[in-house]
Amino acid sequence: MAESTDKNKDKEDELAGTEQPFVQHLMELRDRLIYCIYGLVVAGILLSIWPGPSGLIDLIAIPIRAHMPHDAKLIAIGVFSPFFVPLKVLAMTSVLLALPWLMYQCWAFVAPGLYSHEKKFALPLIFFGSFLAYCGIAFVQFFVLDKMFSFIQRFTPPSVAATPDISSYVEAILSLYIAFGVAFQVPIVVMLAVRFELITVEKLRSYRGYFVVVAFVVAAVLTPPDVVSQLALAIPMCLLYEIGIIGARYFSRYTKAPEESADSAQS
Repeated sequence: MAESTDKNKDKEDELAGTEQPFVQHLMELRDRLIYCIYGLVVAGILLSIWPGPSGLIDLIAIPIRAHMPHDAKLIAIGVFSPFFVPLKVLAMTSVLLALPWLMYQCWAFVAPGLYSHEKKFALPLIFFGSFLAYCGIAFVQFFVLDKMFSFIQRFTPPSVAATPDISSYVEAILSLYIAFGVAFQVPIVVMLAVRFELITVEKLRSYRGYFVVVAFVVAAVLTPPDVVSQLALAIPMCLLYEIGIIGARYFSRYTKAPEESADSAQS
């Protein structure tokens, strides 16, 4: 009995002595923010060299130009749109390119306050979450936009020339990128909820029907008012929910604290 008490005490004291003054926390936060800025600057310089702001605009315009007349181009209504819109795209793309680095800096800031078993799963989750965000954005770029514009084009009268403004087009697709990038984090949320015992795998399975409704409501709010983009967001969310349920069982099992594993083995 005394031996088990000593072991528990050792586990409780794993972070003992690691407390830092508040000023030192602020200095660490400052350093991590500076590192984040360095990463964004490097990403921006690389993207400025290749493919460049104009190249990025041409890249994201591919889906809509495929459904426009051969010689048609996007137009710029605003006086400063040809200058500011490429810079906006460059800034957003720099954030996406540096996302794993930014997430790593967040992890490095909180890592001293984590137990050893928590550090094991924190870093993989960061990179897995970044990978899922990239998957969501790629899904929009190479599938959703093409199908969405094809669907919209069917309802465009022959007498109407579809020549969208570049500023409104960029805002629309950036909102889709963000919506799908965030929605594709469903497995991460599910696994963390199970790991921290906010909910069980069995309850998640019983809540499938409710989640389907939530997925379609979220898709209706975050996407344009067309059926294609709403289905393209809701259906992957449902599939990712199932992946999260499958992964949660293994994730919670292999990331338990040593004392938790010992207790479950004894019971």
